[in-house]
Amino acid sequence: MAKTIIEKILSSHSGVSLRANDVGICKVDFCFSQDGTSALVIDNMLASGGSVFSAKKYAMFIDHSSPSPNLGVSKVHSYMRQFQKDNKNLLFDVGCGISHQLVIEEAFAYPGALVLGADSHTSTAGALGAAAFGVGSTDLAVTLMTGKNWFKVPQTYKIIIKGRLPRGVYSKDVILYIISKLGANGATYKSVEFTGETLHKMSLDARFTITNMTIEFGAKCGLIAPDVKVISYLKKRKVKKYKLVYPDKKCSYAKILEFDVSKLTPYVAQPHSVDNGLPINEIKNIKIDQAFLGTCTNGRLEDLTIGAKILKGRKIHPEVKLLVAPASREIFIKALERGLMKVFIDAGAIILPPGCGPCVGTHQGVPADGEVIISTANRNFKGRMGNARSFIYLASPATVVASAIKGKISDPRRFL
Repeated sequence: MAKTIIEKILSSHSGVSLRANDVGICKVDFCFSQDGTSALVIDNMLASGGSVFSAKKYAMFIDHSSPSPNLGVSKVHSYMRQFQKDNKNLLFDVGCGISHQLVIEEAFAYPGALVLGADSHTSTAGALGAAAFGVGSTDLAVTLMTGKNWFKVPQTYKIIIKGRLPRGVYSKDVILYIISKLGANGATYKSVEFTGETLHKMSLDARFTITNMTIEFGAKCGLIAPDVKVISYLKKRKVKKYKLVYPDKKCSYAKILEFDVSKLTPYVAQPHSVDNGLPINEIKNIKIDQAFLGTCTNGRLEDLTIGAKILKGRKIHPEVKLLVAPASREIFIKALERGLMKVFIDAGAIILPPGCGPCVGTHQGVPADGEVIISTANRNFKGRMGNARSFIYLASPATVVASAIKGKISDPRRFL
C-alpha cells in the first residue's frame, strides 16, 4: 500500500507496517531537552529508577535562559551539568546556541530519522526529511530510559507552495500567510508535507523557518522531502548515515492545499495570535519600541544577512531598541567573519549571545507595559516575552529591520 513520509518513517522505526491512525511503539534515533524542560525530564527519570538508554543519543541544551538571569535558573543549570557528569550524555552549555539549530548543525537529525524533543519547535528538523516531534517532559523521560515511545500515526496534509516569490517577500511571510488562512487549529495532530516549485527553490535556512512554524497551526510535525540541497548539506557536514524517504505517488492525503505566493506581499501577525495576520499595507502607523532579530525561527545566517543588507549605512530609530541574537555560535562566528555584526553595531543594535534571547520572556529585553515589539519569533501570545501588557507583532527579518529604522512597522521593499 502507498504511504506518506510519516507513515514510512514510523513504520521503519516500529518494525511493523503502520498507517494513519495506527498506534505503534517506535525506536527513537535521538532525543533532547532544554533548560526549561530538562529538570522535569531528569526528575521523572530518577523517580522511576531508570537510567539513560544511550548517552550519545540524548542531549541537553542551555538556551532559553542563557546566561542565567537569576538564582533559580542557575540551580537548574547546575542540576543539568551534574546530571551530564554522572551520565556522560551530551550537554551544550551557555553560548552554544538554540537546541533546534544545534540539532541540525551537529547532525543529530537527518533524513529518515525519528527525533523527539521536549520543546514544541522540534519540528524544525523536518526540513531535512526527519520526523521530528515535540513532546512533554514525562514522555521524553520514557524515551530517555527505553529508547522508545508510542505514537499514533498522524494523518497527512500536503501543502503545495507555487509561484515566484516577489521581491522583499521571504519564507517567513509565506508561513505567516498560510497560518492566517488555515487558522491556529488548521492542522491539529497532522503531519504536513510541504512541497512545490517555490519551496524547493528556497534555501535550507528558509525551509527551516517553514517547518519551525508548522506547530503554529496545530500540526504534529512538518516535513519536506529531501532534495539535492539537503544531500549537498549533508555532504558538507560529513553525514553518511541517513535514509532518503519520499511519499509514494498514490499515497492517501487527508487534505491537499495549494498556495500561490506570486502576488504575496510582506506579511505581519498581529497581537495576540499567530494566525491574526495581515499584508503589510494594511498595518497602519504602528509605532514600535523594540525590534528583535533572532530565535529558532529566524536567527540563522541568511536571516542576519538579510537584516544587515537593509541596515548597512543606516541607523536604528532613536526611540527603538534592536536586539540581535544568532541562533548558534557557528552562525555568530560566520556573521562576524562576513562583517554583519559590525553593520548591526554601527547602526546601534544590541548584540546578544547565541540563544533564545527575549523570545521566551525570562530575560534579555522584557518589554514594559504598553510597549510594542516586532519580532522574527514564532509566537506572539499575550505575555510571551515576559509582559502580558505588551504587544508583539511577528514578521520577516527584512520587515523587522526596516521597522527598526523607521520607528514603526514598515514595508521592507522600500529599502531593497
